[in-house]
Amino acid sequence: MRAFSKREVRELYRRLAETRPIPQTELEFVSPFTLLVAVVLSAQATDASVNKATPALFALADTPKKMLALGEERIIELIRTIGLFRTKAKNLIALSRILVERHGGTVPHDRAALEALPGVGRKTANVVLNVAFGEPTIAVDTHIFRVANRTGLAAGKTPLAVETALEAVTPVEYKRYAHHWLILHGRYVCQARKPDCPDCVVADLCRYGAKTGPAELVAARAGGRAPTGLSEPAAKPASRPVRSPRPA
Repeated sequence: MRAFSKREVRELYRRLAETRPIPQTELEFVSPFTLLVAVVLSAQATDASVNKATPALFALADTPKKMLALGEERIIELIRTIGLFRTKAKNLIALSRILVERHGGTVPHDRAALEALPGVGRKTANVVLNVAFGEPTIAVDTHIFRVANRTGLAAGKTPLAVETALEAVTPVEYKRYAHHWLILHGRYVCQARKPDCPDCVVADLCRYGAKTGPAELVAARAGGRAPTGLSEPAAKPASRPVRSPRPA
């Protein structure tokens, strides 16, 4: 697979940025702590499922102290609809205790301290550093892993390898939101089972060899033209009057 040139990488991000100038995480939160909780809960679960459970949870416990006071069993009741809810409830209690005892009840702005919290790995730490503290980190989830490998932007056999490759190729001015652009592109366009190549703004840059059709729409991207489905509809030619058949 031919590697992306610097010009192509910049153009890819420029187009993704044009579709979503200031992208946002789809997880709902009100503070660094509630963001941390939401990301921990989102492991092996959808953002939508987490967002259904967290309003009731955050109404009762939006700080580490309140989370501890709520207790593990009550947390389980509130997050039961989320996968692995028992393990996640246990982790929320444990990380809340550490935040209270070691960090004064605040979420640390430090990767090592974040990764030391129960239920928090590199991906979760990257999300918190990026969203809560504005760090230009790239959290590689399944969507980003797929997009980076499928397009050829940053191939790698592990999430860390992809993260390292993305850090190396992503222009500085795009790093702040690169994580969001790539994850949203993977979630809504470059989907796992069938990527929506005809409506992909980077189809002509992508190295994926099995682009989904219709072929003429994908080719239109390569020619720098918007596919019919995305462009303004052309004016229809005036219809000709229907003539009555001549009598026999």
